[in-house]
Amino acid sequence: MKKLEEYIRSIPDFPEEGIVFRDVTSVLQDKDSLRMSIDQMQAMLDGLDIDIIVGPESRGFIFGVPIAYNLNKAFVPVRKKGKLPCETIEMEYALEYGTATIEMHKDAIKPGQKVAIVDDLIATGGTIEAITKLVESLGGEVVKIIFLIELEGLHGRDKLEGYNVDAVIKYEGK
Repeated sequence: MKKLEEYIRSIPDFPEEGIVFRDVTSVLQDKDSLRMSIDQMQAMLDGLDIDIIVGPESRGFIFGVPIAYNLNKAFVPVRKKGKLPCETIEMEYALEYGTATIEMHKDAIKPGQKVAIVDDLIATGGTIEAITKLVESLGGEVVKIIFLIELEGLHGRDKLEGYNVDAVIKYEGK
């Protein structure tokens, strides 16, 4: 069986010249690599006291829900503004060119609940930083943040200083 890294498709010069795009769809399209990715991400949570798994749309859903299911935990979706039907809290964060806003249901996390955040990839860290603020504003405690892929050259981990952050696969570049 191949290593998980071998399933990730690298696409040079996308979305712009000089960038190597790390495509996780190739992981999702293969039953062995999908299982490996979920198993390896879930193993990063071994021994931790967690009440809830939180994941941003859309790939945080893909990896977070099976992990929540396997651990018999609840899953809380974080969505783009305007996509959740009940009362929400929101957080704006910076993008490369402009801003974006994410939301979470206001009743999704109770004070004192322990949260693990799951996503496919950390680049600049802005989305996950915003999610940590949402969780904490509801009284939750972020105990772990896990990714399938980390692009170390974009220094996203710097925005998450003080948190327990881990990634299955780390790439030096952008």
